[in-house]
Amino acid sequence: MPQAIASVDVLQQYIQGVMARAEHHANNVDEIALAIAGAVLWRKEGEIEVMTREGDMKNVLWVRINGTRYALSYNHEQACIEVRERNTQGRVLASFANANTGCEVKQFFAEL
Repeated sequence: MPQAIASVDVLQQYIQGVMARAEHHANNVDEIALAIAGAVLWRKEGEIEVMTREGDMKNVLWVRINGTRYALSYNHEQACIEVRERNTQGRVLASFANANTGCEVKQFFAEL
């Protein structure tokens, strides 16, 4: 169930959880995740929502940019963070891992 991020403190808690999980089993996205978080804050319209299950925030985030909703989530098989149209089943628009640069993240989000 999505939970709206109502404050910077909740967003910080979410990012801390993502970073902790990345450290344990997804260390190939721990660096780029910070660039993506900044890009989301830069381009977002309205509230950011995150997936919650049994009170815990998970690795799915929804953001609206230029009137379109996007879902960002970690793909375990591809070992990357994917940006999808509308929801977690939508078309993959981009995939990011630590091999990507901050410039690539900026360019992608600027074009949304």
